[in-house]
Amino acid sequence: MNSTQRQYLFGLIFISAGIYQAYIHDYLEFSLFAVAGVTFIINAMSLEPKLIKYKKSLAILSWILIFCTGILFLYLLQFKSISWW
Repeated sequence: MNSTQRQYLFGLIFISAGIYQAYIHDYLEFSLFAVAGVTFIINAMSLEPKLIKYKKSLAILSWILIFCTGILFLYLLQFKSISWW
């Protein structure tokens, strides 16, 4: 399995975990897993030879999604730690 296929697989795993979180009505974790999964998929798409003319746009979108995933993760940490008290 090469690295591109691995990124697609990780994206699918994250999106599947997000669907499960939506099923149990935890929409904050759903958004985190969904954005992380889409980020893996977009990042893998930027490495595809057929999409070479969109490489710069896909890389920019990937970095924006990585930043959004980080913000969601920090918000989740804050939200979950407050709800435990």
